[in-house]
Amino acid sequence: MRRAVWVACLILLIGALFCWAQERVPVRRLKVIAVLTRDAEGRTFLNPVAVGIDPATYEVYVVDPGRWEITVFSPDFFPRYSLGKGRGIFLPYGVAIDEEGRIYVCQAYTGKKPARLTVLNGAGIIEKEIVFKDMPFNGADGFAPNSVAVGRRHIYVAGSGFEGVVVLDREGHFVRVIRVRDHPAPELPRKWAQISDVYVDSRGRVYLLSAEMGRFYVFDSLGHFLFKGGKKGGGPGKLSRPRGIAADPELGLILVVDYMRHTGLAYSYREGHFLFEFGGRGWSPGWFNYPTDIAVDPAGRIYVADLFNHRVQVFVFGEEEGVFSPSPSFITPLRPLEIPKKKPGKKPK
Repeated sequence: MRRAVWVACLILLIGALFCWAQERVPVRRLKVIAVLTRDAEGRTFLNPVAVGIDPATYEVYVVDPGRWEITVFSPDFFPRYSLGKGRGIFLPYGVAIDEEGRIYVCQAYTGKKPARLTVLNGAGIIEKEIVFKDMPFNGADGFAPNSVAVGRRHIYVAGSGFEGVVVLDREGHFVRVIRVRDHPAPELPRKWAQISDVYVDSRGRVYLLSAEMGRFYVFDSLGHFLFKGGKKGGGPGKLSRPRGIAADPELGLILVVDYMRHTGLAYSYREGHFLFEFGGRGWSPGWFNYPTDIAVDPAGRIYVADLFNHRVQVFVFGEEEGVFSPSPSFITPLRPLEIPKKKPGKKPK
């Protein structure tokens, strides 16, 4: 009897040590500098699913399909105006802005209008709507865009449940599909990965994120595969259901938000090695409740679409590192931000 008790205690101790070791991952503190919660009319966000940054003006675009609109904030986080039904925006799910101020919006099927990529000029007037159903690739008929990124020569579009990313030229003509073959675990067969998010950084590198595989894939500006990162799983340091990816060469980081684990994970820019986590589930500043997207502006400020907290959080990383729980606080940015002049021609709806 005594021996059985000792064996049981030993098993519990080993289990506790294993869990302790699994939980001890590097964590960085968040310094929250703003929390965006209301649109240009003062209404609280319903479903802020995505965020985009104008690379020239630093304006912030918050996509809220619950309100059928995209709210545009100034670089100092004042809600300037919204793009809504009056501008042809009905069910937006993703947004990107190019260097000339054009706005690319992923829209779902609405009434007689098919799922499409809507392109607006800097004044918020529609230039074209790109429909995918007649394009020459498998799955085009049911393609529903939900994430878009714009590079120097191409537009990259990820679709709901689609295995790969559709590549268009800057005029909106089909070029090709980028696909990745992988498996979430060694014991499972390899298959084409469904891509849930796509991102292009300031150097032109292209990032494909797969919630299905719990992994991201990095390509250079010419479309050559560089490396992959991330590991599927529900524990610390792993990706359970990643939804958004961003990267910044100046920060030296690739950043991913995990919808199911309510955390952000940071990887090295050069090789994609895991570095640390940030956030966790909660409602106070610096914590997340089902995050769905992440972006970085040219000043190094990081934006997270915090879906069920109905907000977008803006933060920078603290200087402390270690193995501890995040402790968010409101402070000023680490360095002053030089706010550029607003480009002419942009008008509210």
